[in-house]
Amino acid sequence: MKVMPLWRQGDVLMETVESIPEGAVRVKGLVLAAGEVTGHRHRVEDRKSARLYTYKRAGAPRAQMFLEVLRETADVVHPEHDTITLPRGMYRVWQQREATAFGTRTMVD
Repeated sequence: MKVMPLWRQGDVLMETVESIPEGAVRVKGLVLAAGEVTGHRHRVEDRKSARLYTYKRAGAPRAQMFLEVLRETADVVHPEHDTITLPRGMYRVWQQREATAFGTRTMVD
């Protein structure tokens, strides 16, 4: 089994992937997650360094997000967390979820 590197910034996780799914749609902007409580955003700092995509597989409950780093590196910033520098490559991005007595919910900053 091949282990892929994983990065975490607060409740946002980024995992190296070999490719972005065919049919993924490019998203305008580079916000990986927006904090519902504080309004702070996990985002790529330099808009020219990366592209963001969404992909919804048929029958899946929600779309997945993918990030492609085009330059040598791209910085993911958030005012309450350390900056993460991702090397050139492709990543699956998602927000951590937690189980509750009533089901699962997305974690929020």
